[in-house]
Amino acid sequence: MMRKIRKIKELKIPVIKLPKQLNIPINPKLVGEILFYKDKRITLFLELSLEKRLELLRSITISVKRDILMHVPEVDLAEILESVDPDEATDMLQLLTNNKREKVLLLVSLDLRESISTLLEFDAETAAGLMTLDYVQVSTNDNVATVAKKFKQHEQRTGRPPVILALDEDNKLVGFLPGHELGFARKTEIIEKYVKRMITISYAATHNEVMDKFVSHPHAKVAVLNDSGMVMGIIYSDDIIKLVQETEASSLYDFAGIHEEETVSDNARFKVKNRYKWLIINLATAFLASFVVSRFEDTLSAYVLLAVYMPIVAGMGGNAATQTLAVLVRGIALKQIELSTAWKALRNEIVAGFINGLINGVLVASVVLIINKDAKIALILGLAMVINLVVAGFFGTLVPLIMSKLGKDPAASATIFITTATDVLGFLVFLSLATIILQ
Repeated sequence: MMRKIRKIKELKIPVIKLPKQLNIPINPKLVGEILFYKDKRITLFLELSLEKRLELLRSITISVKRDILMHVPEVDLAEILESVDPDEATDMLQLLTNNKREKVLLLVSLDLRESISTLLEFDAETAAGLMTLDYVQVSTNDNVATVAKKFKQHEQRTGRPPVILALDEDNKLVGFLPGHELGFARKTEIIEKYVKRMITISYAATHNEVMDKFVSHPHAKVAVLNDSGMVMGIIYSDDIIKLVQETEASSLYDFAGIHEEETVSDNARFKVKNRYKWLIINLATAFLASFVVSRFEDTLSAYVLLAVYMPIVAGMGGNAATQTLAVLVRGIALKQIELSTAWKALRNEIVAGFINGLINGVLVASVVLIINKDAKIALILGLAMVINLVVAGFFGTLVPLIMSKLGKDPAASATIFITTATDVLGFLVFLSLATIILQ
């Protein structure tokens, strides 16, 4: 594609560089209309200033952003791309069809076109897909004046200040030169003594490996290297923050059994398509719980009051299990725990479940004694509460760890098994105790 593009005369689009985060307020009513009224979306978007267009694109969902970028005129889209960094422009272009992408690339400046074309060659799910090309390479033997000249040339050409990377005689990365040194050091000084160490990562590293690198080495930026150890690009901490936010949102969707691409503005048909399978699985588990309850039909017929308090046992167990699951999923994500090291965490969760069960069991038993004046049902409910919260701690700890060990997403796959365990075992314990104590 690059060969074809180079043969075509470059068209001039004004280069207007804007900061990454503008925080320009947009009328919430207007945002709502753009999200929910597809027929008016493009017209309303084009009425916004360039600054507000950028702010809107950075705040809306992927599906709406894709729709806007696909339908705005190529000239307007080229103006938007010229106003952002190449990595952000690349992210936008990846939402387009190949045909639209090629048309837009013909309208941007040659420098931006080359940067974007380079970034588009790499897998978006790797470190190379996160990097930017805003850097200049200098030698550790260069003086401050030489480096300052290269810095100024890059800034004039791209509208963005670059990272200054210092290389040795073999063109291998030594570190980076903090920009402020250009203002304080003497122009004739050699930069080597001012160079700071820089963390590096392979271009093929996964997003999780990139996040781990920033967690282990909290720096503002990381250099991306190819297989030969040469610099390919830079990843900034703000890109990692964005990636973490997207990962957390994805985990939240999985936790609720919702498709990652679903948004508030999707129509009912799309929402049904994304959710019905998960709901059918939950329906099957609900039938299992109903089956357990049906085995105690005689007990429930004789003591109708039991039916009133059954939801309390299941509900409290489900809530306690969700709390445990949330802690475990976070621990798994941060690599703080795995199945082989789970004993201490399991013990702590079981003990916590037992103590919380006692506290809540005493409270609910007291309510039953005050309202119904039935000591036996108060005892049954209190004991069932203790046992079910212990069950919640047990399954809430082990199930996500087992799912992770099997290579499954614990947030997405664990909830259904944990809910089934607390519902089924909660009803089983409660009604079994009732059958034993009340007969």
